[in-house]
Amino acid sequence: MKDQLEALVAQMYSSGILYSEAVREFKKRFIMNVLQQNKGNQCKAARELGMHRNTLSRTIAELKLDLRAVRNGARRPPRSAPRPVVMEKKIAR
Repeated sequence: MKDQLEALVAQMYSSGILYSEAVREFKKRFIMNVLQQNKGNQCKAARELGMHRNTLSRTIAELKLDLRAVRNGARRPPRSAPRPVVMEKKIAR
C-alpha cells in the first residue's frame, strides 16, 4: 500500500496539483469511505475516524460532501410508539 500511495503522490505532484487540493481530496475520499461503511451514521463514523461528531459534521459541511447517496434513503426509526388517540368526553347538561 505504501508503494501505491507514493506512486499516487508522485503522479499528483507531476500533474501540478497543489498541496491544499491534494489534502482536500484525500479528506473527501477518506471521510466518504468511512461514512459509506457506516451507512451514513455520523456518530459511528466519527468514532472510527477518532474525532468528535461535531467536528465531522463541520468537516462534511466545509468539504461540501453530499451524503444523500451514502444514506440510501435510510431514515431514523421513530423515537417511540405513536401516541394513542384520546377521545374527548362529552359533558351531559
